[in-house]
Amino acid sequence: LSGDNEETTRWVAKELNLNQYLAKASPFEKANFIKNLQNKNSKVIMVGDGINDGPALSQANISISMGTGTDLAISASDITIVKGDIEKVLLFLLLSKRTMSIIRQNLFLSFIYNTLCIPLAAGLFQPLLGWSFPPLFASLAMGLSSLSVVLNSLRIKKGLTI
Repeated sequence: LSGDNEETTRWVAKELNLNQYLAKASPFEKANFIKNLQNKNSKVIMVGDGINDGPALSQANISISMGTGTDLAISASDITIVKGDIEKVLLFLLLSKRTMSIIRQNLFLSFIYNTLCIPLAAGLFQPLLGWSFPPLFASLAMGLSSLSVVLNSLRIKKGLTI
């Protein structure tokens, strides 16, 4: 979606390997285009930097502005790429996916840990299996659980550079 002329928009679309584009679009045409995509159950990310992108940025599910853009675009967006480097959009998407993956791992680890250790610390396995978990070890285990979540979370940014 661009307010630029047909030739420039076609060139950019070709460079990005896009088979659909809209040139000479007004701010409201951009917003309506996004709304139509959303009505078809699509999730839309809009990247913009100008005043004409404000309505579309507001309409999108996730909006990204360039820090070098207008104040309106920055205030209408969810995320601002400070230096205005468009390649950072890809880094943001990769980082978001990796973050969600790590969150799921942490929830799984915590669930498994708590499912096993809390009954053990409460002495529920004592009558059945003869297992017990002294309070000192239970407190140490809880600390290790928190530490494992923190250490796993530190892996989020590992290997993500453009």
